[in-house]
Amino acid sequence: QVHLVESGGGLVQAGGSLTLSCAASGTIVRINAMGWYRQTPGEQQRELVARFYITHNRTINHESVKGRFTISRDNAKNTWNLEMNNLKPEDTAIYICCADVSTETIYRSMDYWGQGTQVTVTP
Repeated sequence: QVHLVESGGGLVQAGGSLTLSCAASGTIVRINAMGWYRQTPGEQQRELVARFYITHNRTINHESVKGRFTISRDNAKNTWNLEMNNLKPEDTAIYICCADVSTETIYRSMDYWGQGTQVTVTP
């Protein structure tokens, strides 16, 4: 079993910055990808914010956060951050960290999700 725990959410004024952190623990053979999604009230779909694919050394970002949000990671500690700059009210959401994790063999993996942390950006 793998557990993801987020931290760092909060309230910030537009134009401000926040850094979210996610820590993975459990039976981890390899983390293949890690990232962040967000969900707003009333929306059933989670929206991809940013996801880094370790095996491809490639990051995919939502168009609306390009140039403002950055993923960084510490592979040795199984932690990763989402640095969010120049925040906008439309960034308000619950941010959920995720990871594609191999727990028994590198040939099989599945996504694990955290509980989410609230980010609120005021005008």
